Amino acid sequence: MPGHMTLYIKNMVCNRCIMTVIRQLENQNLAYRNVRLGEVELTDEPSKEQLQQLGESLRDLGFEVLDNKKSQIVEKIKNVIVSLIHYSDEQNNLKISALLEQKLQLDYHYLTTLFTSVEGITIETYTILQRIERIKELLVYGELSLSEIADQMGYSSVQYLSQQFKKITGTTPSQFKTLREISRKPLDKV
Repeated sequence: MPGHMTLYIKNMVCNRCIMTVIRQLENQNLAYRNVRLGEVELTDEPSKEQLQQLGESLRDLGFEVLDNKKSQIVEKIKNVIVSLIHYSDEQNNLKISALLEQKLQLDYHYLTTLFTSVEGITIETYTILQRIERIKELLVYGELSLSEIADQMGYSSVQYLSQQFKKITGTTPSQFKTLREISRKPLDKV
């Protein structure tokens, strides 16, 4: 489509982030077709000045417009994982590797090598860290049992979830819940 442009934006990890970016687009009178985690589809190509102004206003809010292709791919990987873990009930249905290949149309070996070189951790480690943050959230809400959380998050057993949770946080899920340590990190800092 002539004039159409896609921007890739780092640190968009929640619906509030989407609303914040939309507000910035509207403030600058930039017409958009779609805004998703990490992506903005503009209906018209902005001028260099508009793009620079948008970049500055987004940077002030903790976002970053990515212009490097590798950074864009890494951000897409993060957004697929965050969407799956935090906003989907489909935890058990598809392996992360297959999901990423399907969504990004790139070989998983390439994706994992690129991700590790840019982020310094593997996709698997990033996924585990995101799962632990989601488990913390579910524990704080207190609406599900540990068994229900393990099932929802795709763990084979409560024991496995507990082992992984303790390895990452230093406490068991039960201790975490009892202490009510709301030590959750913002998703863009994981």
